[in-house]
Amino acid sequence: MTETTPPKLDPIKPGSTIGVIGGGQLGRMTAVAAAELGYRVHVFTPEVDGPAEQVCHAATIAAYDDQDAIEAFGRSVDVVTFEFENVPAETVRHLSDLAPVRPSWECLAICQDRIREKSFCNDLGIETAPWKDVASAEELTAAIQVIGAPAVLKTTRLGYDGKGQVRIRPETNPSDAWAELGGGPAILEGFVDFRMEVSVITARRPNGAMASFDVVENRHKDGILDVTIAPADISPELAAKARTIGQKMAEAMDLVGLLAVELFVTKDDHLLVNEMAPRPHNSGHWSQDGCKTSQFEQFVRAVCDLPLGAPERHSDAVMLNLLGMDATLWETQLSNPENKLHLYGKAEPRAGRKMGHINRLYVKGAQPKGWT
Repeated sequence: MTETTPPKLDPIKPGSTIGVIGGGQLGRMTAVAAAELGYRVHVFTPEVDGPAEQVCHAATIAAYDDQDAIEAFGRSVDVVTFEFENVPAETVRHLSDLAPVRPSWECLAICQDRIREKSFCNDLGIETAPWKDVASAEELTAAIQVIGAPAVLKTTRLGYDGKGQVRIRPETNPSDAWAELGGGPAILEGFVDFRMEVSVITARRPNGAMASFDVVENRHKDGILDVTIAPADISPELAAKARTIGQKMAEAMDLVGLLAVELFVTKDDHLLVNEMAPRPHNSGHWSQDGCKTSQFEQFVRAVCDLPLGAPERHSDAVMLNLLGMDATLWETQLSNPENKLHLYGKAEPRAGRKMGHINRLYVKGAQPKGWT
């Protein structure tokens, strides 16, 4: 049998329409970057007057399983991407029959399921925390005997920002923990005694060309990202290893777009992958003001198969998330001329809800160790 080479797809030219599934702040900032490159954005979201809809050329307001709406949306755009991964993979697979989808639904399926995600990493020889899949309170009891405590019990799907997780301590009753999580399927992850959490974001074009941003340190509060420090205070060798891990994962998935990989840095300088996301990431927001090319512009370039921009930072940076009522203090925040304020257009501030962020730039080598 003769092998055939798939036809080369032409770049998605400026003036075309990018379809974005999801109407949140990542879609909003992607749409702004796309507009600067001459693209229109059509967003698909169930949310009326969401952050992305406010700045888009067109919006389809419908449920993610509305097949008629999905069909019409897919036929109205030139390429499809998504701004968050909790989208039905079947919906994305159906869209791939109507327009190029980048990243693919196969990438989405891996990143949506923690068991598939961990197995994918381990099969590539990439280390993660020890883990076991569990489907009942009895299996959780047995897994704790293997993994030990402390540990974290997580749903395999849909958890984010600390949601869908239960901390397991030596005194925890497995049945109570299972009930608190709400049942399975789930995964038990062993506790990692780390000194730092970092992340790396890699862009990849259809032709395999890749570019990575600097590795950054992430500090969380109540399970939600609080501060990102760019660059992370790690050795150049360790930073290079983190970039290699991100690129290895992107290549193995044949990912087109952006891949954000979160990692633990252990006290003996091992890197363990924690999670990944096939889209722009909260820990990359600093790049809007600190890099030659922001993660959002790079995302558009990769998805549309344009030459990638230079990802190098021109300044050190610290990013602070604004949660809940923090965003109502915009006048105070703007009174500091060093603050670069980015608000998402969300009308209702709720506790823990990401309403915006502030970037602050510093001369290289002079950034503080946190927000000051």
